[in-house]
Amino acid sequence: MISLNNISVSFSGIDLFKGISLVINERDRIGLVGKNGVGKSTLLKIILHRQEPDTGDVVIPEGRKVGYLPQEMVFEGSQTIWTETLKAFDELNRLKTRDLEIQKELTEREDYESDSYQKIIDEMGAIHLRLEVIDDGKSDQRAEQVLLGLGFKREDFDRSITEFSGGWQMRVELAKLILMQPDLLLLDEPTNHLDIDAILWLEDFFKEYPGALMMISHDRMFLDNITNRTVEIVKGKIYDYNVPYTHFVTLRQERIEQQKAAFDNQQKYIAQQERFIERFKAKNTKASQARSKQKQLDKIDRIEIDDTDDSRIRFKFPKAQRSGDVALKARDVGKRYGDHQVFDDVDLDIFRGERVAFVGRNGQGKSTLVKMIVGSESGTGELVVGHNVEIGYYAQIQEKTLDPEDRVEQVIENEATGDDAKISRVRALLGAFLFGPDDYDKKVKVLSGGEKSRLALAKLLLKQCNLLILDEPTNHLDISAKETLKQALLDYNGTLIVVSHDREFLQGLTDRTFEFNDGKVKEHIGTIDDFLANYQIRSFREFEGAKEDAPKKQKAVEKAADPKESDTSGLSNKQRREKDKEWKRLKNALSNLEKKIEQQEAELQKLEAVMSDPAKAKESQDVFFVHAEKQKKLDEYMHRWEKIGEELAELSALLER
Repeated sequence: MISLNNISVSFSGIDLFKGISLVINERDRIGLVGKNGVGKSTLLKIILHRQEPDTGDVVIPEGRKVGYLPQEMVFEGSQTIWTETLKAFDELNRLKTRDLEIQKELTEREDYESDSYQKIIDEMGAIHLRLEVIDDGKSDQRAEQVLLGLGFKREDFDRSITEFSGGWQMRVELAKLILMQPDLLLLDEPTNHLDIDAILWLEDFFKEYPGALMMISHDRMFLDNITNRTVEIVKGKIYDYNVPYTHFVTLRQERIEQQKAAFDNQQKYIAQQERFIERFKAKNTKASQARSKQKQLDKIDRIEIDDTDDSRIRFKFPKAQRSGDVALKARDVGKRYGDHQVFDDVDLDIFRGERVAFVGRNGQGKSTLVKMIVGSESGTGELVVGHNVEIGYYAQIQEKTLDPEDRVEQVIENEATGDDAKISRVRALLGAFLFGPDDYDKKVKVLSGGEKSRLALAKLLLKQCNLLILDEPTNHLDISAKETLKQALLDYNGTLIVVSHDREFLQGLTDRTFEFNDGKVKEHIGTIDDFLANYQIRSFREFEGAKEDAPKKQKAVEKAADPKESDTSGLSNKQRREKDKEWKRLKNALSNLEKKIEQQEAELQKLEAVMSDPAKAKESQDVFFVHAEKQKKLDEYMHRWEKIGEELAELSALLER
């Protein structure tokens, strides 16, 4: 459908891409992966023609539309949610306006045989054809349905978009893209700033989207659930695998190991031949044989090993100075925007050395409370930072804490004091966060989202703080950077508050959880896994996706924990726990079977493609036998799936009584 041909891009003499080519087909689901700063976002902008390559071109067939969700969005002005969403119909409105202009012009012209008259008639015909595709007369109705589906309420439509958090602003941009229905969607970190409920909605939508997708994401589960192809950018080259991310990681490792083994064997062979040539090239009896071997060596196809980038950030937080016993105290704290009450009656104490997680859906006030703690927002009630507490703050959106006109080196120089201000110390710190000499003079505004995140972390290290507050710190960070950050936080001896939807990141990191929901903040003692276990669930995906059922589930948990409570199902507490275990076992078994069925169907589809080609079928004469065996296995899986599904339904009905 869309092709990139021999694309090369360089900055300051350094190659970002070197002659890469790529074809994006109908219904492709491509995960674009690689380290921060390798050019993933740049590649999307090249496809969009927002940036021109040094060499090569991008071919987009006439009439094909490309939609783009940027990594960072800034909404200015006072436009409402509804007004911003209706911008999706700009093309429709332009076409209708132009159609009226042409109709008026035609009534005034009489040069019916002229080329210009025929040209305008052709233009009107093209407009009418396009209107037939995009105008169903229900624009407002469709806009309303999409906004409601994305979680907005009707009373939100007339509110200013600037009143909403980054995650909700992202949903408005998504609504516009959905309504425009482009043939190719380019998505730059679509899960950043989104809660899990929104991520689940996106997964369902993207699975059924009729066009093609190319997305940049560091969310493994999101990539695995949507993509069928992974394109990795490494040191100016791309490597294309027709599998989702997790499978790609395995295949890439296997491929590199095979290449290394083949390379080592080839090098041994070459060394042997070179020793023979060197030894006998001057001897008359062996000279012709030595020349023959040299010709063979000159023709040999030398094995190359795929480029890999094993570089990763490395750092530790400075040792925290001792603070008072209470690092933070809140009493009857509330926050309101106009008529909208974000939260109220918040009471909490966070003690020295505690590790706390703030969780909940977007717009429930997590970032707002963080901003109140650091003093950039005001509210009601008493919010007191403890004795001798120094706060280090990592904002969710780095534009709020980094000056886009500053140079990379200048950002650190402005923050550094004492010995840290020495140029050698500044550059050593930048090096630890993978910024080299070529990056020192870059302005912040040209950095990728991941590079800005690394720079903000480096800046944070220069402050002696004993209360770290991190708001969605894993946004934009690649997987290896996330791992390094988590280890640094585990080694940190101060107090920690983390706002995150990343369960994998939070596991083992925090020991108290504050849940933000419906204007209230509720405390849960224990790790994030303990918090999730209280809801009888295994992941945030289930927690936030099934939030509407949470009160009922919580009541069931409390009932099971209280032996005095009667159980209408007739089960004792012990029997219920056993049934719960059985339910989980069946659920896992059903999930595993579904994966096997999907894999078996994919393999059958490949075999059927071979069977339909007489030439290929003749070469693979056993393909029909293999197909029959796999079909038999699929039928067996389907039978087991139906049986387990029936057992699970019966058990669920019993547990819900």
